Amino acid sequence: MRLLERLKQHMPVTHMLAATICVVIISFTAALLPSSDASARSGQPLPLPTAEISNSQEATAKVAQPAQSQPETATVAASQPEPTQVVPPEPENWQDFKIRSGDTLTAVFKRAGLTVRDVFNVTAAVKGTEVLRRIYPGQTLSFVIEEGQLKKLKHIQNKMKSALITRTDEGYEVDNIERDPEIIPAFAEGTIENSLFYDASQAGLSDKMIMELAAVFGWDIDFVLDLREGDSFSMVYEKKYLDGSLIGEGEILAAEFTNRGNTYTAIRYTDSDGSSSYFSPEGGSMRKAFLRSPVDFARISSSFKTRRKHPVLGLTRAHKGTDYAARTGTPIKAAGEGKIIWRGTKGGYGKCVIVQHGGNITTLYAHMNNYRKGQRVGTRVKQGQVIGYVGKTGLASGPHLHYEFRVNGVHKNPQTVKLPHAAPIAKAERERFFSVAKEALAQLESHKATQLASRSN
Repeated sequence: MRLLERLKQHMPVTHMLAATICVVIISFTAALLPSSDASARSGQPLPLPTAEISNSQEATAKVAQPAQSQPETATVAASQPEPTQVVPPEPENWQDFKIRSGDTLTAVFKRAGLTVRDVFNVTAAVKGTEVLRRIYPGQTLSFVIEEGQLKKLKHIQNKMKSALITRTDEGYEVDNIERDPEIIPAFAEGTIENSLFYDASQAGLSDKMIMELAAVFGWDIDFVLDLREGDSFSMVYEKKYLDGSLIGEGEILAAEFTNRGNTYTAIRYTDSDGSSSYFSPEGGSMRKAFLRSPVDFARISSSFKTRRKHPVLGLTRAHKGTDYAARTGTPIKAAGEGKIIWRGTKGGYGKCVIVQHGGNITTLYAHMNNYRKGQRVGTRVKQGQVIGYVGKTGLASGPHLHYEFRVNGVHKNPQTVKLPHAAPIAKAERERFFSVAKEALAQLESHKATQLASRSN
C-alpha cells in the first residue's frame, strides 16, 4: 500500500491506469499457462529456447566427453589379449639308412635300433599294399624314433615315389607320396657315320631313348641289315625335371628317320581310351603285325638261302631262315602276337619255340640257351615279349638265333616278306589325330629350322 501511495505521488493518473492494466493482463496470461508440475505429470518435456538447447548440449559435451573418453580407452586396453608368442615345432630327427645288397627289412630295422616286433607291426600295417613289399639296394629307409618307439618310417623308392608310415593311437597309417616331374620337350638329330648307338649317343640320347627310337621304326627298318652311312634322324622327345634337375626322359613325341633315301615319319598319339601308339602323318599305323628282327642290334651271320653249306654237318642244303649272331643270354622277342604251340628240344634246332600267329603264319626260334620263365605251350604272347634267350643248343657252331617265318607252312625270307600292317587310326579319332599331328610336325620342323640356322651362322 505504501508503494502505491508513493507511486501516486510521483506518477500521473494515466500512467497508473496503464500500469494497472498491464499487471492484470500478465496475471490473466499466467493463469492460463500449465504449471511445471502438470508438464512433468504429462510426460512432455519442458520447451526450451533454441539458444538454451544449444548451450545445454555444449555444456553436456564439455562435461561428459572427458568423463567417457578415459574409461573407453581403459576398457579397450583391458579387453585386448596379450599377444601370444608362436613357438615353432621341434624339427623331426630323421635317421636315413641306405639299403645294401642282401639287406632284409629286419636287417635295416636292426641297424636303426628297432626290434623284430617293430618289423612285424609295420609289415602287418602295410599288408595288402605294395609298400615295403620289395626293397632294393640304393633305396633309403628313413626313421623317426622317439624314446625307443618308431613314430614314422619313410621308404624312398626313387626321387618321385615314396611311402610314409605314421604311428597313430589306432596303429599305423600309410600314405603313398608321388611327385610329378616337369616335362619339357627336347630336340635331337644326327647322321649315321658309325652305328646308330654311337651316333645317337653323340647327339645326346641315352641308351634307353636310342632303343625307343629303334622300336618306333623297327617295323620298317632293320637296324642290323638296312642301316647305311649317311642315314639320318631327327626327333622331339620329353625330358623330365624335378627341382630343376634332369631325372630322366619320357616319350618320343614325333620323329623322322631317313634310311636309304626313304623318309619315315612317326607321331605319338593317345586316343580317347588312353591307349598310345605311333602313326604316320596320314594316320597309318607305324606298327606292323610282325617285327623285322626278333633280336635287337644283333649281327646277321647267315641269310635266307636256297643253298648253303651247313657249318656243323658240312652238307649243302637250303637255309630256310635267318641267323642272328649274339651273345649267349641275349633276349629273343616274339615277332608278333600269337600263341606258343611248341616249347622244347626239336632235333638240330635244339631248344626251340614255335609261335602261331592267326591261322596261317608261324614263327620259329631255335638254338635257345633257355626259355622265358612262366611260359608254356598254349601261353599267349604279345609282340616284342621275351620268349627265350640266345644260345647254341642243337646243331650250332656258336651262340646265335635261327629264325624262320612260315606262311601256310611255306618258308619265307624274314627280311623281305611283306608284313601286314596293324589297324590305322580309328575313324572316330581321325579329326583329333590330324590336329595333334599338325602341331607335332610343326614343332619338329621348327626345331630343324632353328638347328639349320644355327649351323649356318
